[in-house]
Amino acid sequence: MSEISKDLEKNGKSQAGPTLEYGDTRVRKHRTVNQVPMGIFSFAATTFLLSMFIVHTRNVQANNAVIGMAIFAGGLTQFLAGQWSIALKETYASTVLSSYGAFWMSYATIFIPGSGVLDAFGGPTEEFNQAFGLYLMVWLMITLMFIPPMLRKNLSFVILLSTLSVSLLLLAIGTWNGKPSVNKAGGAFGIMTGLIAFYVGVAMLMAAEPTALFHLPLGVWSED
Repeated sequence: MSEISKDLEKNGKSQAGPTLEYGDTRVRKHRTVNQVPMGIFSFAATTFLLSMFIVHTRNVQANNAVIGMAIFAGGLTQFLAGQWSIALKETYASTVLSSYGAFWMSYATIFIPGSGVLDAFGGPTEEFNQAFGLYLMVWLMITLMFIPPMLRKNLSFVILLSTLSVSLLLLAIGTWNGKPSVNKAGGAFGIMTGLIAFYVGVAMLMAAEPTALFHLPLGVWSED
C-alpha cells in the first residue's frame, strides 16, 4: 500500500492533492504537487482535437494538424505527469498517464512525414489500414484492462475509460472496413471522451484548491 493510500485509510483524504483514484484532497500547509490534472488536461485536449478532425469539423479532412499536439501535449506532457506520479507512489496514475503519453507519441510518429512508417506500406494503403486497425485494437485492450481497478473506486474514470473504449473500437472497425460513417461514430465518442476528461481535470483542480468556489463530483465510491 502506497503512502498516499495509507494516509487515505487513516485520515480519509490525501495530502498530495487529488489522485487519479480518488479525486480528493486534504489541505495542508506543505503539500506535494500532484501532476495528475496536468496529464488529464493534456489527454483531454489532444483527444478532443483529433476527434473533431475525425468528424470533419469545419470541413477539415486531414488529421495532420494534431501531430504537434500529440507529441508535446498528449504525448510528452502526459508521459511526464505519469512519471512524476511515481514520486507520489501512485501506481495506477503513473501507469495510466505514462501509457497514454506513449500512445500519443507513437501515434504522432506513425504520421510524421519522413518517419518511414507510412512509407513502409507505400502510403495509406489497405495493408496500412489493416495494420493501423490492429494498433487501435491493442490500445483498446489496454484501455479495457485499466477499467477493473476503478470499478469500486471512481465512477468518473469508469465512464471516461468506457467511452474511450467504444471510440477505439469504432475507429478500428472503421479503419478495417473503410466506412467513413463508422469512423465518424468513433470520432463522436472521442469528442465525448475529451469532454469527460476535461470535466475530470477541472474537478480535480477544484478539489486541490482550498479556496475554490465550488467542487464537482467525481463519483468516488471507495477510498479503500
